[in-house]
Amino acid sequence: MRESVDAIPDSLRRQRPAPERWSTAEVLEHLSIVERLFTGRIANALEAARASGLGSEAAARVPLPEPIELRVADRVNKRNAPEPAKPTGTLDAQAAWQAIEAGHEGLRMLLGSADGLALSEVTVDHPFFGAMTVYQWVELMAAHEGRHTEQIKEIGADLGKE
Repeated sequence: MRESVDAIPDSLRRQRPAPERWSTAEVLEHLSIVERLFTGRIANALEAARASGLGSEAAARVPLPEPIELRVADRVNKRNAPEPAKPTGTLDAQAAWQAIEAGHEGLRMLLGSADGLALSEVTVDHPFFGAMTVYQWVELMAAHEGRHTEQIKEIGADLGKE
């Protein structure tokens, strides 16, 4: 993703390629918002699971279901972000990137603190995809970031045509 952002001149990162599309900075801000929301959901679920006596991991990890992976990767069928995940447009690309980096670090710390616990038993509801394990949520977050990396590449290509 960093390479995709860096391929767009800094002076164009706040420019929308079309009125109804997001700028690079807005995509990055959206990612920082979503990752913060998702990490918060995971943290709350882990806290509740620990409080109820979550044990050590014994089960094999079940990967993110293929239909979810395909839906997240699909760039042909556009979707609108829910209101809490929409960018405000107040962050520039650098500030949004720093928020993403901080979010990644927070997720790494959260998961590191849960190392060895039965994360395959901890589920968190997603408003569209339903209940998923912590492992599946982390995969979803990575797939979501991949989806928006492709969007940033599209924005760069469209801005380069002007």
